[in-house]
Amino acid sequence: MEKTMPAYKSYCWSLGTTSFRMVEFNRKIERQLELIREFWTKPAFADQQWSENEPLQIEYYNFLKESDFIEGEAQRRAKDAREKTSGLVDLGLLDDERRLTEAGNALLQIAANADFNTNNLLRIPADSFIYLKQLLKLYSPIDNEYVRPYIVLIMALNSLGKLSYDEFTYLLPLAINKSKTEEIFTSIENIRSGNGTIDETIIKVLMDMPNYQKALDTLLNNAITEQLITEIGMNRKSRNYDKPYFKLYKALEAVIVTHSDEAAVELFNAVKAVSGKSSILWKQYLFSTTNTKKVEKEGFATINEAAEIFNCATDAEFRTQFFKLLHLFKAKSTLSDYFDLNRRYFKTTDTVLFRDDEVTFDIIPNCFFKIASEKLSELAFVPDSNLPNNIALSSIVSEEITENQIFAKVEELYGVQVRNLYDVRAFVDSERYERLNAMIDSRFTDENIIALMSAFEERRDGEIQAMVTNNADVPTIFEYVLAITWYKISGRKGKVLDYMNLSLDADLLPVTHAAGGYEDITYKYEATADYPAHTLLLEATLASSTNQRRMEMEPVSRHLGDYLLSHTDEQAYCLFATTYLHINVISDFRMRKSAPYYSSDGTQSIDGMKIIPLQTSEIKTIIEKRLNYTQIYKIFEDAFLSTIAPNKWYQTEIVNLI
Repeated sequence: MEKTMPAYKSYCWSLGTTSFRMVEFNRKIERQLELIREFWTKPAFADQQWSENEPLQIEYYNFLKESDFIEGEAQRRAKDAREKTSGLVDLGLLDDERRLTEAGNALLQIAANADFNTNNLLRIPADSFIYLKQLLKLYSPIDNEYVRPYIVLIMALNSLGKLSYDEFTYLLPLAINKSKTEEIFTSIENIRSGNGTIDETIIKVLMDMPNYQKALDTLLNNAITEQLITEIGMNRKSRNYDKPYFKLYKALEAVIVTHSDEAAVELFNAVKAVSGKSSILWKQYLFSTTNTKKVEKEGFATINEAAEIFNCATDAEFRTQFFKLLHLFKAKSTLSDYFDLNRRYFKTTDTVLFRDDEVTFDIIPNCFFKIASEKLSELAFVPDSNLPNNIALSSIVSEEITENQIFAKVEELYGVQVRNLYDVRAFVDSERYERLNAMIDSRFTDENIIALMSAFEERRDGEIQAMVTNNADVPTIFEYVLAITWYKISGRKGKVLDYMNLSLDADLLPVTHAAGGYEDITYKYEATADYPAHTLLLEATLASSTNQRRMEMEPVSRHLGDYLLSHTDEQAYCLFATTYLHINVISDFRMRKSAPYYSSDGTQSIDGMKIIPLQTSEIKTIIEKRLNYTQIYKIFEDAFLSTIAPNKWYQTEIVNLI
């Protein structure tokens, strides 16, 4: 049997590897490019080869650790170094010898200069444009064929309009060649019409493969042993991982034969022994509950007797059903593991929207891909030797597409009149604010903002990133949430997406870059009956009491002072938002009221500055009381004019009046 058993073969594509799954994805890619370039400049390593050089790979691991890029201690440092860099090789940013490619150098230059301009055909940030070109070229070899996953996504969205998260997770990666892609697209259409299910589609894809057919035949024609079960499991790593399935098989038989409470509990325990997400899927299929105590108490009554495996007429039918479920749940577990990684890679392009359980393209990318659809479809299943090279977009898609073509396609697809780039920008801008406001309504409710402010105060970083995004660090998220909060306080008036001065992805969530971002949120207010036209600089910090004075006092006053010197025709003040206010920070800001501030050459000056410090505790109160900006502006203005001593000022003029 050992000699004739079929081997595992891939049935899906994935981007990168699960070992490359990282929070703050963009920043860490950029940071590692910086580090590996620095590593190769060291004389001891400059002339060495990476391949089959474990001592060098260990040195690189140690270098990453010394640079605070990684934590902990890997048991196999050379392997960890290879895994940490493999995703960059996959993207074409490093070559096999871990040297920066032309594309890698281009991305690193953009990050180093913090120049994320959108001066390209698709109007996406410059770094995203590099990622887009890389993903258009990126191909995966599968069973002597090639597939370009991002182009498969383009084909899917061009053909189907959108994908649900389940379609994106479980079906799209099964499109590994031309015929399978057509089959998967047809299946999605059928499922949407009520004909068929995702599970049936996955099973069909697997059972069409010769190795799965052979494995099933082996199961049907041999005595059931632990060895047999582990062999028909075709585990990619080790057959030992599949040993729990033998106990599961026997437990299933016992339940069918005895219908006893004891057998039901044994079956539940057997399912729990299965590794990963497969265990959950088996529980959901076999039982009406996943609660251990309930199963132990109620026994057989918790069995889902409607499950097909409990109603097989013959032993062959039972074995077949077991085999299909075993591999269905394995496949779904694997595919769900890949979801986050595939999404991360696609999101680097700033072309794909993931919202409301739907995957779609943003407006201009959608138009571009519609125009280029025929050429791109021809490239979907062929390799590209230009992956390391930073070549023109037109060279990748084999077509020169103009802005006028995109304008015409916007008119055609979205029904808006487009005469020039300004019209396109206006339409795109309007659509972005519609999405922003919808996201605020669902994700940034008053309750959620208050919860986030409390999480910032207690530095529950994991919770914060789970609530907002894990592609940004917590200080960046704090700045973003403050901007969203102030947008709500301001009655959702003003171009807050521009005011943020943050890098945002296509889903309008913040992204942290290795080079850092801008210092301020610059909020513009038009004149009303309650206040004059003015600019508000929002400074956000999570600095603790021990370093707040050193880190914040000088930068805050400098940012506001420089702004006032360069905008002499404007009124402007600064709001300093933090989780904790140091008494001497309050004192310093109050003294700035009458202290002159000079330009670096001493030729220009202003007589004083208005800086209002505000703790998150008071921001929560503002949200709870639903105070608007008109009310807050008056409180701030009165507080600024107050003559109360700094040690009593904040409590008297801010806390007591909010």
